[in-house]
Amino acid sequence: MIHPDTELKFISHEIGYGVVATRFIPKGTITWIFDPLDQVFSPEQIRKMHPAFREILHTYSYRDHNGNFILCWDNSRFVNHSFHSNCISTAYNFEIAIRDIQPGEELTDDYGYLNVTEPFDCLPEPGTSRTQVMPDDLLHFSKEWDEKLKTAFKDFNNVPQPFLDFIDPEFKDKVKDIALGLREMDSIISCYYAGKDNVFD
Repeated sequence: MIHPDTELKFISHEIGYGVVATRFIPKGTITWIFDPLDQVFSPEQIRKMHPAFREILHTYSYRDHNGNFILCWDNSRFVNHSFHSNCISTAYNFEIAIRDIQPGEELTDDYGYLNVTEPFDCLPEPGTSRTQVMPDDLLHFSKEWDEKLKTAFKDFNNVPQPFLDFIDPEFKDKVKDIALGLREMDSIISCYYAGKDNVFD
């Protein structure tokens, strides 16, 4: 589920639609969380699908650490890529804003932590030499992303959290302790899926 203070908006002809903040979203805010309406598809299910449906999942789903594909039910699936993303996935089935997001600003993810099944060509961005998202980006950039997450978690308890009640019970106490500095955060590397199968070939 995407943060309630967002809307779907046309960005450009090159990019298409994206998710934009309608109000200020401070650093440390949960911007997206997995919820029961999100659909989970196994590779076996996808292989049996009509090509038209496989193409939709290829475009709009992400892959979790178990190798399953998640199709978000709301505007979450329109969040675009940026190598300088303002949101990052955590090991706790939610994403967090790693810096303040201003009204009218697009919410972005680095697709490098979403387990893409093949290299993904990207528009050039200043301040980075990366031009592609790769299936193994989590192995190369997890430490960098972890540091940004640790900094964001310091603000977790000081900002409004509309999704606090939706945190998986398995993680709720740990997340609370991490925000208080009582426990170490699990690395984003735990989101990595090591399989090499591409169900969309």
